[in-house]
Amino acid sequence: MAETRAVWGIDIGQAGLKAIKLQYNDGADRVMALAFDYIPHAKILSQPDAVPEELIAQALEKFLSRNDVRGDVVAMSVPGQTALARFIQLPPVEAGKVAEIVKYEAKQQIPFDLDDVIWDYQPLSSGTEESGYLLDAEVGLFAMKRDQVMNHLKPYTNAKIEVDLIQIAPLAMFNLLSYDHLGIKSKEDDVAEDEFTMLIDMGCDTSTILISNGKKIWIRNVPIGGNHFTRALTKEMKLTFAKAEHLKCNATKSPDPRAVFQALRPVFNDYVAEIQRSIGFFSSVNRDSKIVKVLGLGNGFKLAGLQKFLQQNLQYDVERVETFHAAIGDAVLNAPLMQENVMSFGVAYGLGLQSLKLTSIHTSLLPPELITARKIRRKKPWAVATAATLLVGFSISMIFNARVAATVSTEKWSVAEANLASVKGEMDGYKASYGTAEGKYKTLQETGQKLVGNIDTREYWLEIYRAINACLPRDPLNLPEDIDISERKRMKIHSITCEKVPDLKVWYEALPQTTKDRMNVDGNPDKDAPPEGEGYVFKLEGVHYRHDKNDTSEQGVLYIGKTLIKNLQSWVVTPDQGVGEVPVRKIGITHPVVTRNPTSKPIQYDPRGNSQDLAGGFPGAMDVGRGGLMPGRGGAGVPGGAGFPGAGRGAFPGAGFGATAKGAGGLPGRGARNSGAPSPVDLRVTDPTLGGYDPNSSQPEMVKGTMTEFTLEFIWKPTPRSERPDIDPIAGAPAAAPAEGAQPAPPSDSAPAADINEEKAGE
Repeated sequence: MAETRAVWGIDIGQAGLKAIKLQYNDGADRVMALAFDYIPHAKILSQPDAVPEELIAQALEKFLSRNDVRGDVVAMSVPGQTALARFIQLPPVEAGKVAEIVKYEAKQQIPFDLDDVIWDYQPLSSGTEESGYLLDAEVGLFAMKRDQVMNHLKPYTNAKIEVDLIQIAPLAMFNLLSYDHLGIKSKEDDVAEDEFTMLIDMGCDTSTILISNGKKIWIRNVPIGGNHFTRALTKEMKLTFAKAEHLKCNATKSPDPRAVFQALRPVFNDYVAEIQRSIGFFSSVNRDSKIVKVLGLGNGFKLAGLQKFLQQNLQYDVERVETFHAAIGDAVLNAPLMQENVMSFGVAYGLGLQSLKLTSIHTSLLPPELITARKIRRKKPWAVATAATLLVGFSISMIFNARVAATVSTEKWSVAEANLASVKGEMDGYKASYGTAEGKYKTLQETGQKLVGNIDTREYWLEIYRAINACLPRDPLNLPEDIDISERKRMKIHSITCEKVPDLKVWYEALPQTTKDRMNVDGNPDKDAPPEGEGYVFKLEGVHYRHDKNDTSEQGVLYIGKTLIKNLQSWVVTPDQGVGEVPVRKIGITHPVVTRNPTSKPIQYDPRGNSQDLAGGFPGAMDVGRGGLMPGRGGAGVPGGAGFPGAGRGAFPGAGFGATAKGAGGLPGRGARNSGAPSPVDLRVTDPTLGGYDPNSSQPEMVKGTMTEFTLEFIWKPTPRSERPDIDPIAGAPAAAPAEGAQPAPPSDSAPAADINEEKAGE
């Protein structure tokens, strides 16, 4: 049913304010134009020295001084280029669940949290229904960020204008096209399914292209408007903006029209190219459709020669919208100011048609909280009257009840009151017992939920440890066993700890400035991008013995950055001998950084399993638990004696994570428990004739090396598999292979190049 009240459609553009007042005339079954107003801005809003807020406020103030909007419906427009418009073909869905499916699609299509946007949807094609399911249903999804909507609404609120409808400009253009030019006045009206009309609205800075047959809609914004023609004149003819604008509007009256059109020709060509590109896009997705006519809107379309130029190049009939066919009201429509600017009133007229409920479009971006507040305000007088009536009734009732209560004898009720108190006490006891049992039940339920509640995410923890292991540098499998320790590429991780942090920004701000400087270097994908939100902080404490005397990048902290940190920054890591790519950054690992300055110090070690810190004395034998300083297989503890604790939980060499003294040093290896016999494999020269040491000698031969201890931290924000893109969003392509030396763990019968200390990681 059409709206009986008068409505105002207000469109505030870059050049000025356009408003038209409409009312539906039942007798004539036509729309009647009651009033209009056109208020140009002192400056175009996009000019550098313009202040849009002040110019819009001045235009609204002038509009209200001329017109009274009290009691009328007010509709306003927002630019189409600032809003999101998507047209979605729904899958087969139950008729009653269309809203749920659309909400799901909105979460997928809108690139913001739904709480941060205002959105609405419009069924465009109901499709066919079979067995309770809708087939081939199509909806239009329209959204805009909440803060942008509030910014556009603010001038109206400041002017005390109550807006009832907020619509994007392209849909207002659709209302004009379908009602005024195609004659579609209800959903039942027939339309030519394959015949489409193109409507082009040229604004100051952009143009909106709408292609529709009255039901289907296709929208595109083109970044060329009237100002581009003006700027072309300022550049080619060395004119000020104001003079160029005047010359553009009066090109045919200029002393040299040919020179004017020559200056404008490049922009004409660009404009036609954009329109042809739009037609190509539309035709590629609507192969059975054809465009039969082009309509022009906007004062920019009055540019001399533009209509003819488009008609020649597009090969379509091009018409300008110079009247509203479905409206009556000669006093308004034939007014000189309206006739001069009628082409700029298309959006305002379309807003009025929707406000009168004469079109099929019913979406609105008016914030829901404003709608709720207005409903409450309108019902408040009735609520106050109802409350007053109830208050009077209760007062009268209390007076009569008080008179009756004065006749009650308390002695007659004392026994009943005592019984009631007893029953109440017993009931309170039952309630307390029930509350205690309920608390225990909830505690057990929460405990059980903690044990089984993370079933869907447990694999993420396996992935993070697999990623850490894949990022560690490794030695080739065919590396000679007697190679010097300083030439080995492997690292040893003493411990891995993890802490869940509610706000990762706090962790980042607590880092020393020198650590941040190391993180914010060129080439780091996390450069100048502090982490935010909830996540995990992983801390790795480890040691490496790599010290290439000829290459400083293979020493100390530089070696860590070249290998481990570089791999942790990679989208995926592909070990040289692995079974496939291992996701790293792809699963949410970011911001790897050395948080404790690595300390590199000289050490002496016995290839048979003993080590000595040159600065701290000779600590004794290698602990047997997890191997020794050098990789190998088998091995045993050094026989007991002065300074040698003898066989224990580890020995040189072994397989797995080794340890010195108390099981905290050495390189990967897994030792065997045995009686303390010498190692069956020595990694140094064993032939005494070659100047080596005697493996059966009780005096160890100490070898010098360099040990670098470090602490590295990184961020992990678990990324579900469904949200992991196949392409690195930072690099724009799949991540490259890992740093030199990265390879998978070797077979189980040989020493792994790097592993994770299970005992420490478990802690």
